[in-house]
Amino acid sequence: MNSEPIPRKLILASSSKYRRMLLQRFGIPFDCQSPDIDETVRNNESPFELVARLATTKAETVNKKHTQAVVIGSDQVAVFDGQIIGQPGNHQAAVEQLTSFSGQVVEFLTAISVQSAECGYKEQYTDCTRVCFRTLQAEEIERYLIKEKPFDCAGAFKAESLGIVLFESINSDDPTALIGLPLIRTAAMLRHAGIQLP
Repeated sequence: MNSEPIPRKLILASSSKYRRMLLQRFGIPFDCQSPDIDETVRNNESPFELVARLATTKAETVNKKHTQAVVIGSDQVAVFDGQIIGQPGNHQAAVEQLTSFSGQVVEFLTAISVQSAECGYKEQYTDCTRVCFRTLQAEEIERYLIKEKPFDCAGAFKAESLGIVLFESINSDDPTALIGLPLIRTAAMLRHAGIQLP
């Protein structure tokens, strides 16, 4: 008798190349689908509430269309001085972000929601990573941005590559959360949803 679990289709509800590359580390097949939701911040909504809501809504939106799949939704925001920091989008905005972060601490909230309508599973988790920046010189910031061009990354850096040299320390329960998907918790949630890992 075959005791192997029934394979479940896995969908990453995201168009992020960073999340896709992280999930590939598990070595299991999955599809990517953009959830195409409204990400407008609601009145009096905290950054923590925002990322949790968006991750959950992304997973729900895709799971409604693919009820037999296990769906991962995720969202991330950077918070500095109580304000949400988005992607810089261009060189000058990136200079301004990194200049303001010099010698300061920036929090990155990364939420994940895993849902399966078929087995009635739904779980959400939010990781908080604290990034302590070194005191950065203007020349360092310019050299970094010219080399890496991290204009599509909240906070204007890529922690998985050269951006790591900008930091004094990183405080987190999951080193992959800062890149966009907390893989330790993701793996646990996928196992709860019936996906075999490893």
